Amino acid sequence: MSKKPKSKRLVEVGANVNTVLEMDSVQPDILYRIHQIKNLTDTTYILRFDRNGLEFTPGQHITLGLTGDAQLREYSIYSANNVDYLEVLIKEVETGTVSKKLKKLQPGNVANVEGPFGFFTLDKKKIESGKFLFIATGTGIAPFHSIVNSYHGLNYKILHGVRFENEQYEADQYPKGKYVSCVSRDNAGNFHGRVTDYLSKNTLDSDTLVYLCGNYEMIHAVYDLLTTKGLSPDNIRTEVYF
Repeated sequence: MSKKPKSKRLVEVGANVNTVLEMDSVQPDILYRIHQIKNLTDTTYILRFDRNGLEFTPGQHITLGLTGDAQLREYSIYSANNVDYLEVLIKEVETGTVSKKLKKLQPGNVANVEGPFGFFTLDKKKIESGKFLFIATGTGIAPFHSIVNSYHGLNYKILHGVRFENEQYEADQYPKGKYVSCVSRDNAGNFHGRVTDYLSKNTLDSDTLVYLCGNYEMIHAVYDLLTTKGLSPDNIRTEVYF
């Protein structure tokens, strides 16, 4: 029986540490040059850089930092796996250091990339026939952006919980009806309230495969709500960001 999610990516990576260590995923001699930084808000931006042929499964993450700097942070890959560059979606953390340093990079600068890592990926057997609900808060939408742009024809809906209208990151990129923003602190977006409010007012088919990515409180609240509604824990996957 599945257990309730507990912690950050240690839930997935820590439990499979031998598998991770066996992966030839650290590539210290490869240069990852920055292409551009696209600011979405005052504090959130997309960093695009060389892919260098790095193979990954949509939903995985990398560790990223400045070359020569021992400080690295985990970021889900935001770009699709069918393009020749890598992108990550980063929110500048007020008390953080890496997110601020990365924001100051210029085209041509070099970043330190390791990975990919993680198992927050779709079951290949269910990609064509499955019905998916992706629930995210904030920049937790990153792995879902990669997934839906990599698997064309996927039967999905994204439920994105944000505080303000400007946090609907690149919402216009999703087909009509596939993206629902739940905006809690102003009256913009598709739904006024939290993702839990939306789920309480809407039905969910019992065979839906639900992926949760975002803050710890949201994941626990949604997990409890969905299982109370009768969704099997086996149909729920989680990735805790913070």
